[in-house]
Amino acid sequence: MNITYSSRSARWVGFIFAFGATMIWSGNFIVARGLYEAVQPATLALLRWMVACIALLLLVGPAVWKDMEVIRKNLGYLLPTAFLGVTVFNTLIYVAAHTSTALNLSLIATSTPIFIILFARIFLGELITMARAAGLLMAVSGVVLLITRADLSIFLGLSFAVGDLWMVLAAMIFGGYSILIRKKPPQISQSAFLTSTFLLGLIMLLPWAILEMSIFGLPELSADIVGSVLYIGLGASLVAFFLWNRAIAVVGPSASGMVYYTLPLFSGIGAFLILKEPVGWIHAVSGFMIFGGIIIATRR
Repeated sequence: MNITYSSRSARWVGFIFAFGATMIWSGNFIVARGLYEAVQPATLALLRWMVACIALLLLVGPAVWKDMEVIRKNLGYLLPTAFLGVTVFNTLIYVAAHTSTALNLSLIATSTPIFIILFARIFLGELITMARAAGLLMAVSGVVLLITRADLSIFLGLSFAVGDLWMVLAAMIFGGYSILIRKKPPQISQSAFLTSTFLLGLIMLLPWAILEMSIFGLPELSADIVGSVLYIGLGASLVAFFLWNRAIAVVGPSASGMVYYTLPLFSGIGAFLILKEPVGWIHAVSGFMIFGGIIIATRR
């Protein structure tokens, strides 16, 4: 009985972590779209990961230093993981925001769980059950309903730009990153993993950011930019990545990926609270469909 209870408790904690990460990431799209004229993509990503790395080193630097030998032995795993999750993924979101609309970014972001489930089937052997497929369809339908507001003309009238292709690539890369998280060597602690991937990803991002700054120059920092960078550096990087990695370790990439469908829902809640955008029955129905799809797809 105790084992069953413990397992259920851990599973609930895993889902709470996944929801927490997704909730924080929902603000990343607002920042990406809001700063696309003020800060270039790689430069924004560089500032973001610098903040995250400084905070991590202050918090767990001495402990991570003791794990340097473990980190060195696992560079073959850490380098591609850092490249996908830190160097490329979020930078591509900032690239996409330059030529894509917030509506398109939200719509394309919902393809991420599909890639996670497909990659989990190919590389981890996870089965795509009928319940998982039905939940996936229900959650996708809820997202489409939320974005189009039940107006088919909005969906049919969407125009796609080059930024949308970058967003598709970002979704695929995050799917690959989520699969690699599942393969994390157990001897690497969570703090050592986050610190090493953040630092390695930041180092690999430097040439891209330096080239960008040599062309466009340094951004003029304002209170809004500093506040946004602190949010994505401490929240969307440090806290959200920790929660997401822990969620995958507990419930797996496919179940965590289903929770990612709540991203536009949390974005809508944020828009209501911060921007005072109206909330109607469409939001309630779509929210019910998204959460219902998650429950159907992830229940045992």
